[in-house]
Amino acid sequence: MEGFIIALFVCMVLALISKYLSIPAIPFYILAGVILGKAGLGVVHSDEISRFFSEMGLLFLLFFMGLELKLERIIANPSKVLKGGFIGLTIDMGIGFIAAYLLGFSLMESFIVGAAFYITSTAIVITSLIENRKLMFKETETIIWVTIFEDIVLIVILALLSASDQNLLFFFAKIALALVFMYGISYYGKEFLVSILDRDDEIPILFTFAAVLTTASFALLLGIPETLMVIALGAALATTDPDAFEQHARPFKDVFLVMFFVFFGVTIDFSGGVDWFIISVICSLAIVSKLISGMLIGLTLHGSALSGLEIWSNTISRGEFSIALAVLYGSPVIATTIAALVIVTSIVGSFTAKYSTWLRRGIVSRSRKKALMHRPH
Repeated sequence: MEGFIIALFVCMVLALISKYLSIPAIPFYILAGVILGKAGLGVVHSDEISRFFSEMGLLFLLFFMGLELKLERIIANPSKVLKGGFIGLTIDMGIGFIAAYLLGFSLMESFIVGAAFYITSTAIVITSLIENRKLMFKETETIIWVTIFEDIVLIVILALLSASDQNLLFFFAKIALALVFMYGISYYGKEFLVSILDRDDEIPILFTFAAVLTTASFALLLGIPETLMVIALGAALATTDPDAFEQHARPFKDVFLVMFFVFFGVTIDFSGGVDWFIISVICSLAIVSKLISGMLIGLTLHGSALSGLEIWSNTISRGEFSIALAVLYGSPVIATTIAALVIVTSIVGSFTAKYSTWLRRGIVSRSRKKALMHRPH
């Protein structure tokens, strides 16, 4: 319990520092866990309490992901969403998978690394767009489309990884029935749900918390991945009043998710055969892959390399979902590799997102100078 209190206090300090520096807090939380845990000072250890809070953080993260799935955006712009999405999927996941396999990882490990390469941190992206006042940029809508497409691909990845040792037909039949049940409750019980959310007492918060935990428990009972069902719950409830559910679930997500990142860092052990050369290659390629995919998306959808540069600068950061994949399906070596990937890309991404306008201006200014130098006199 003492270790948990220490971790919570350190996280509060780091959160204040990250806000002051306008840098995402996620890498700070992971680094705090590494320093306090078995790879560092050894003053904080993973126990039943920390595992409970970490699991709650993962569940509420996925619940929020479901709430944020705005399928009407995809329906409104299917061609643009699919074009941008498939470019990112092909380039980022392809480079990540091939690089990991050539560096000696197994096929499954390479798949996890490729998925971590591909999935951008939605939380960091949206936060940086708001804080850097880029919501009116023409590339912003494309960036949001790409992250939504990534979220949908993540759901497919989770389904495939969860179904690896089961009868696929029976597995997906159970999922389909569960989805029909949840959407049926959301559709036919919409007035009841809204009436609960409109209350000004503790009932809406208790209901939201209970809905997430009950869904996860029933999923385990039925042999269905609780990760998928919690995402589906969020997507189903988003058809009622998503803003209210976000408001009532946010305190749980914010606290539990901090513990999720910290105790992920606590479990990392650098003595387990970690190859820093491999990690440096993976981190470097992760930045380069987003540059390639961002430029291709910018040229394809906006006809501009500068737009591609803007897309790249805002989508470098990997974060919560890459860590979730490492926790759910990764080995200790994979967890360490992805932790380094998240730390490096989220720090680099925070600066590129903040100073992308200066970078674009610098390129335009240099191009104009070259044009003037080569103009005939």
